[in-house]
Amino acid sequence: MKTILGKKMGMTQIFTEAGAVVPVTVVEAGPMTVTQVKTVETDGYEAVQVGFEDAKPQRVNKPMTGHFEKAGVAPKKHLIEFRTEGEAYELGQQITVADFEEGKLLDVTGTSKGKGTQGNIKRHGHHRGPMSHGSKHKRLAGALAAGTYPSRVFKGNAGPGRMGRETVTVQNVELVKVIEEKNLMLIKGAVPGNKGGIVRIQYAVKGQK
Repeated sequence: MKTILGKKMGMTQIFTEAGAVVPVTVVEAGPMTVTQVKTVETDGYEAVQVGFEDAKPQRVNKPMTGHFEKAGVAPKKHLIEFRTEGEAYELGQQITVADFEEGKLLDVTGTSKGKGTQGNIKRHGHHRGPMSHGSKHKRLAGALAAGTYPSRVFKGNAGPGRMGRETVTVQNVELVKVIEEKNLMLIKGAVPGNKGGIVRIQYAVKGQK
């Protein structure tokens, strides 16, 4: 499953030849460097580990420094691993946006924006209480459980709490355009995360044309 890491740059819009406007998210993807090749003989399965974005040597601990030196590559900030399906990779090999085909569908995974502690209305879409004067129940949570039985609140009950900053995947979004010289991918629609956030891009598992 071909995979690449990228940095979300923001959103813009482009126009098709027919004059239709297409909203796109601009992602600076790759280049990524192969830092380890795993085989059935050594690790029990076939996979490849790749690194994205150079890191300062003084910010890398000794075990990871030895790992990168063994591979003969510069230290990297982000490492991911993905399974290989009969494809051959070599240490130091580059994976770029040129490996992706325009018009294909993608699955994009990122960390959603954190919204801090929120109430039950914003967090779960609950209805508000009566808005009449003196109701004292405009945006508070309603009854959480019966009083007599079970006389307790069940675990997992929807209520106020931390919202956002979760791993989110959007599926079957179209790769509109690839700009190889700038390592850019223009993806139709929105993808999770804020500007500068790291996203993982791969060909769609379901619904591929």
